[in-house]
Amino acid sequence: MDADLFLVVGLVLLAFALPPILGAFSEGRAPRAAAIVVLVGGTLVVLAVNERPYEIADIPHAFTRVVGRFIN
Repeated sequence: MDADLFLVVGLVLLAFALPPILGAFSEGRAPRAAAIVVLVGGTLVVLAVNERPYEIADIPHAFTRVVGRFIN
């Protein structure tokens, strides 16, 4: 697979894990499922960055390349 795809999927997973983590902490319980999602998303981001060094300005371009690839 592609480093751009790893980066985009990892960042989307990390973004989707934030609300359950905050909800679990506010209710006083452990965020077990969200922690697994954070581990998977973080691993994908680390794999992408190890394969190709990204800068912050490259992230929107990676999103457009991945979305463009699936649209076409």
